[in-house]
Order: sequence, then structure tokens, then C-alpha cells
Amino acid sequence: MSMATDWARARRILCVRLDNMGDVLMTTPAIRALRGAVPDRRITLLASGSGAALAPFLPEVDHTLEYDAPWVKNAADDPAADRRMIEILRAQAFDAAVIFTVYSQSALPAALMCRLAGIRLALAHARENPYRLLSHWVRDPEPASPARHEVRRQLDLVATVGAAGPADTRLSFATRAEDRRSLHAVLRAHGLTRTDGWIVAHCGASAMSRRYSPARYAQAISLLKSRGLPILLTGSADEAPLTRGILAQCTARNHVIDLAGKLHLGELACLIEDAGLLISNNTGPVHIAAAVQTPIVDLYALTNPQHTPWQVPHRLLYRDVSCRNCYSSVCKEGTHACLDGVAPQAVVAAALELLDGRVADVRRPLVA
Repeated sequence: MSMATDWARARRILCVRLDNMGDVLMTTPAIRALRGAVPDRRITLLASGSGAALAPFLPEVDHTLEYDAPWVKNAADDPAADRRMIEILRAQAFDAAVIFTVYSQSALPAALMCRLAGIRLALAHARENPYRLLSHWVRDPEPASPARHEVRRQLDLVATVGAAGPADTRLSFATRAEDRRSLHAVLRAHGLTRTDGWIVAHCGASAMSRRYSPARYAQAISLLKSRGLPILLTGSADEAPLTRGILAQCTARNHVIDLAGKLHLGELACLIEDAGLLISNNTGPVHIAAAVQTPIVDLYALTNPQHTPWQVPHRLLYRDVSCRNCYSSVCKEGTHACLDGVAPQAVVAAALELLDGRVADVRRPLVA
């Protein structure tokens, strides 16, 4: 039986994406392509705790399994959990697995897990010869060739097994009415009665190398007062000290509301969807904004080139540096020059251009 026939008959597909929420979101067009390629195909997503939180919002995914793999950064060391997951996968009797990775990651640990779980068909990029760990091996051309956007990398991968790209290649995030209702209750409790059009500023990021200076954020937020729009600060509960510090540094703050730690994921997505603009470091909310088509000012640290906002009006702000594409979570130079070279006035100018629909160098027209 040919490989094409094998994949055409595969109905129960395991999609493995074990890094962060934003990475899962950038994989949704490829998952959509896989699902649509064969009638009645069902998709199970194997994801980290961060990625699995997206489960209620991804229409392409039928079921989600949460697993913090030991070969992914910051995962717990629990061999018993690894054995349990292999048995869970075995019990699901998947026809095939697709392992999605960035080029700096190896797919082979996940491929071995799938093999031990009895999954015969497995597709992934690999730089080294995987021998029998992958039934379908796509040689990884990166980084020798120009790096592709993360979305394009995954679409190209699934196309090799007959899952041609869908007509709609935007990211997925389906917001819910109940989350919008609860969001409005939170906003009313903070004295905000309008229901859309605000600016969201997400000032944190999981990696220190991707964080714009809190003092510069405070300057930009203060300067945006002249626009007359509320600015809503977001972040996790762990980032609440960051947003409090930014608010304390604002010279004008009566237009700013600090919501860090006060929203769950569904509410945050509704807040971003109903915003006129998101200002953010390169982190998960940027990809939520791309999914819901909210324009983005992206303070884009030059740690890697593949994760820019996908198919949404945006401006990338950075200063070019010789150490670009360092793939580091901590600035190796100790200068944060690629972000610290961005003046708050540039953030404000980019924000006003997007709010006024004056940015031409984007892939989609401004969505009202």
C-alpha cells in the first residue's frame, strides 16, 4: 500500500505541538488542512498545559490531551507521567501522528513516544535520519535556507501527505458569548461602560529577551492619552507586579485600567477582539489578535524571524542589531538593544497609523 493511500485512510490523527500557546495558534491552519483533507477525520491535539488551554476555542480540534514533555523547556521531570501518556496514546488507537516543531527542536522524542504507543504513521521535519521513527520524513531545510514563517512551515509539512492548504489560512480562535458577558461585568466593575474600541497593552512575555522596557511602555501609554481611548493593561497574575509598576510610572494614568490577573483566557480573547488595537511584545496575545483580526503594534525582539503577526494589519517595531536571530530567552549581549532602540514616540506613531487605517505594508486591509 502506498504512503498516499495510507494517509488518505487515516481518520484518527494525533497532532503533537508541545511548546507554547502561540505556537499552537500558528499551527491551526495546518491542523485545519489536515482535518479537511479527508472526510470524517478527527483531530486530537497533544499539547503542553499552555497549549491545551486553547482547547475550548479551536474548532478544528475534537479532543485535547495535556502533556508537559521533558524535552520541552520548563517541563517537569516525571518519568511516570511519560509512561502514562504512552499508554493513553496506545488506548486511543490513532491511525497517524503529525509532529509539529520549530526548526530548533527535534521531533524524534515525540516520534519515539508515538512508536511506543503503536502509531504506525508519523510525519515530521527532521534534520538527522530518523530511520523507522518516522514513516514520512521531511528533511528540514532550516536554518540553511531562509526561514519560513511558522505558519507556512507547518502548512508545507502537512501538504506532503495530501493536506493541501485551506482557502482560509488565518489562525483560529473562536471567542464565546459567555466570555464576552463575563468580560463586560469585569469592565463595569472597573468603571468602564463602553463595549469596544479600547487599546490593549500586553507588556509581559515569557522570555526576558522579548520584553520591552516597562519605563518605555509607561511613556508610550502616557502619550496615547491624547487619543482619548481607554488603555487596558493585561497579563497573568504573575505579571501583576509588572503592570502595577508600569501604571505607577505613567505620567497620565486616568485613562489606564490594570486588568493583569483578572481575566481568564476566553475573556482576554474577547477583550482583544473588541479592541481597536493591541500593543504587545512578541508573545501569545499577538497570535490571539491575529486570529481575531485586531491590528497589532508588535515590539518584536529579534530573537527569531518566524513568528511575526500572520495575516493581520500590524507594525513591527525593533532596531536592527548584529546579534539578530539569537534564539535566546535571555539577551546574550545584556543590552536588549533590538527593543531598547525603539522610542516610545515610535510606538505611539505606529499605534495612531493603525487606528487611523494608514498602514499599507500589511497582508490584509484594516478591519473595522
